[in-house]
Amino acid sequence: MKKPHAGSGLIEMVQKSLDDDKAEDLVTIELAGKSTIADHMVIATGRSSRQVSAMADHLVRSLKQAGVRGIGVEGMRRGDWVLVDAGDIIIHLFRPEVREFYGLEKMWTVEPMEDVPTSHVGGESRSGESRTAAG
Repeated sequence: MKKPHAGSGLIEMVQKSLDDDKAEDLVTIELAGKSTIADHMVIATGRSSRQVSAMADHLVRSLKQAGVRGIGVEGMRRGDWVLVDAGDIIIHLFRPEVREFYGLEKMWTVEPMEDVPTSHVGGESRSGESRTAAG
């Protein structure tokens, strides 16, 4: 059986499952056009290793009931960071400090660029300020 496509309500089902399990800071990132690994990435936090593992277990059961086959799960035993690969959707469940450490949202979202220095020619910036290796 083929895996259901993420657009067929699977994202909503994943979000509801995590919400029902009191997941915190739930973020969904559209990956289509950014990567071929999946169409969506869902990131959520649990307060403890036990909660993270329980959220993953409930989510895998819900995905299977929805007809998703070949679900990959990593990290369930420890519960610090559980990855659930549901084909078109990849779900990352973290304890708070582990999520903060890895910062996946920053890696996969595009934020507006701040004033980035341009290349320097002859030791001077475009503004005419002299720059040295020390600062």
